[in-house]
Amino acid sequence: MEQCAPRRNWWQEESVLRRVVGDLAAAELALARPGRALPALPWSVDIDLAADLGADSLDLMAAATALGDLLQFGQAGMQDALLGRPRLADWVVAARASLAGFDAQLVFRTSGSSGMPKRCTHSLAGLWREVDELAQVLPGRRRVLSAVPAHHIYGFLFTVLLPQACAGDETLPVLDLRGMSPAALAGQVQPGDLVVAHPDWWRQVAALGLAFPADVVGVSSTAPCPDEVARALADGGLRLVQVYGSSETAGVGWREGAGEPYRLFSYWRAGAEGGVERPGDGGTTERLALPDRLDWSDDLHFLPAGRIDEAVQVGGTNVFPAYVREVLAMHPAVLACQVRLMRVDEGSRLKAFVVPHPGAGEAADLRPVLDAWVAARLTPPERPAAFSFGPSLPRGPGGKLADWIIDAWE
Repeated sequence: MEQCAPRRNWWQEESVLRRVVGDLAAAELALARPGRALPALPWSVDIDLAADLGADSLDLMAAATALGDLLQFGQAGMQDALLGRPRLADWVVAARASLAGFDAQLVFRTSGSSGMPKRCTHSLAGLWREVDELAQVLPGRRRVLSAVPAHHIYGFLFTVLLPQACAGDETLPVLDLRGMSPAALAGQVQPGDLVVAHPDWWRQVAALGLAFPADVVGVSSTAPCPDEVARALADGGLRLVQVYGSSETAGVGWREGAGEPYRLFSYWRAGAEGGVERPGDGGTTERLALPDRLDWSDDLHFLPAGRIDEAVQVGGTNVFPAYVREVLAMHPAVLACQVRLMRVDEGSRLKAFVVPHPGAGEAADLRPVLDAWVAARLTPPERPAAFSFGPSLPRGPGGKLADWIIDAWE
């Protein structure tokens, strides 16, 4: 497939690089101290991470390490470029200098089943290969409206590279929606817009029953978008494109109709043991595992058939109930616990069932204690939004752990 436009250095435009660096810094500071209140994004380039946000030396080291890993500072010999520099403006300058020396690959991070970050290396050429195909699927865009962070692979592809793919010598403007409620979309969206979001965000938009202007395209990824949400958006006039992929693979396939199989991008094919494969360097074949089991209808079309690593989606973020359960179980008042994703009629957050230790107190007293415990140790998407209590964990007739209805245990 021919490229849509001559390749440019994606990082040369100030606003683009500032968005990537700022989003990463915000995510790392939030991860370091889950209870910390941070200003809404995007941040001013003049912000001081220490003086303005209270980041200490350990916070700064973790964030600087993550940025250096994403942009591969070490390949440009700039491992220590951020030492003693807490201003976001300095980080943007250092990022540009490093990318001028080496920009051939990026390392995105995702969460593993233990909650520890996993490094996923991608060549820039491979990312552009996907963007070339996306540009054919999404022609004629004039603006990008984004509800996702730019330093994750989904946001990087759709809000950093794609705006440069078919805009001639210009870059499509990107409007950040994260400081707005989904209801504000009605006053922002225009014909020719591409709206980039995740399923939970689209669920809230669908509940509003918005009528979209002509020629507006939405993109959803990071998890399957529920069919009823996709149909509601289509009824409102939105063309919704769903992209299947992961941090390990980037995009693998796409679909438009609710419930339809995904179509492989042209450079992928089904691989052995449930994975996928694509041409690598020097005539080799690159084989990658997937986080989901796939049901193939033919060589080009598939449907996801359940997570292998048992992650669930909360607010567009992969979270692992088993890890949350481990954190909750460390509290001395918890004898046993179970953590699950809420039922559809209950909400879209995690819920926890707790068996208290004898003498731990009444449920009404224990609930705020456990709220504070998880708030200090888990990110907002990981925190259970509802606690239920009982003398034993819910089990089915066969003795296996079972789901529970929140209201029945309140």
